[in-house]
Amino acid sequence: MTVRVSVPSTLLAWASKRSGIAADTLLTKFPDLDAWEQGSKLPTLKQLERFATATHTPLGYLFLAEPPQESLPLPDFRTIGDIEVGHASPDLLETVYLCQQRQEWYRDFARLHRESPVALVGSLGTDTDIVEAARRMRSVLAFEPGERGTSWSEAFRRLLQEADAQGILVMVSGVVGSNTHRKLDPEEFRGFALSDDLSPLIFVNGADTKAAQIFTLAHELAHLWLGQSAVSDPDMATTSTNDVERWCNQVAAEFLVPVEGLRGLVVDPEGLTEDLDRLAREYKVSTLVVLRRIFDAGYLSPAQFRTAYTQERARVLSLMDGGGAGGGNFYNTQPVRVSKRFARALIESTLEGQTLHRDAFQMLGFKKHATFEELAHRLGVG
Repeated sequence: MTVRVSVPSTLLAWASKRSGIAADTLLTKFPDLDAWEQGSKLPTLKQLERFATATHTPLGYLFLAEPPQESLPLPDFRTIGDIEVGHASPDLLETVYLCQQRQEWYRDFARLHRESPVALVGSLGTDTDIVEAARRMRSVLAFEPGERGTSWSEAFRRLLQEADAQGILVMVSGVVGSNTHRKLDPEEFRGFALSDDLSPLIFVNGADTKAAQIFTLAHELAHLWLGQSAVSDPDMATTSTNDVERWCNQVAAEFLVPVEGLRGLVVDPEGLTEDLDRLAREYKVSTLVVLRRIFDAGYLSPAQFRTAYTQERARVLSLMDGGGAGGGNFYNTQPVRVSKRFARALIESTLEGQTLHRDAFQMLGFKKHATFEELAHRLGVG
């Protein structure tokens, strides 16, 4: 017997819009969608389940009397220009929820094992001098310009390792969970920080350009030093009107490229490329970060900076790939997606019988026991 269900048209329209999927794409998958919304035809339960899956909507939401009010469970500092974004896609929401679940688990683990609070969390304030804040961060994370290795990739890897050693769970992924069909949109968000004294967590959108990820990580580290959670869209091209975001952007820039190192630089606004490339190699950062620091040092006018930034961003995008942790060997990328510190702790707890394999698989993002055993072996656990 075929079971058909009545769903308010407002909920179907809400789920469609919330998904961010183009209307014609949904109609191709569900030819009767217009009829369902008009009430002239009812979907079967199986059709509704397929629609919920396709739009990344919890099935139960479609049986509510009206669309739920969804909001991010942390401060949202994202803007387009000077306007707050004010909404979040299912991809962003699910990523935040999954990270919160991992953070809660690790907090309990840390308490059980009597781990000390992470001292850096909340140790600075927005009244702290920018240069001093950046200096302290570089000192704690051993990230002076001469300590960054020989390439951007090595510098990013070292910063991840140092943050991990300080007790920070850093997760870098370009997809929702382990679903490679759901790529995160860097235009929506570049990262977020979940502050906690036992399980501070940073998520970096690995679908962003590789050059942008290190600035996002530095920005979110500044959030943790403030002891403040937030979802961010770090933007070097503009000056945020939000005090916290502005402070974090300024500290991240100074952390990566100390302005003192640019003193005496001779700048030709019409021929910046050579200097940008040289300084980017020296500091192991993106040329866009260098360009911002040259502006901060007073070598470019606002109009010159805006023009140069637009041109340089176009050049960077034409030269660089986007994906950070989306491809490659699973056993190399998965610890980066979920944080090595978290993965080791979860595997250890599961092998000791304190966490169910089912729960561990869900938080790690796979289903096979053989995968669990191989990951444990690769991480040296067990």
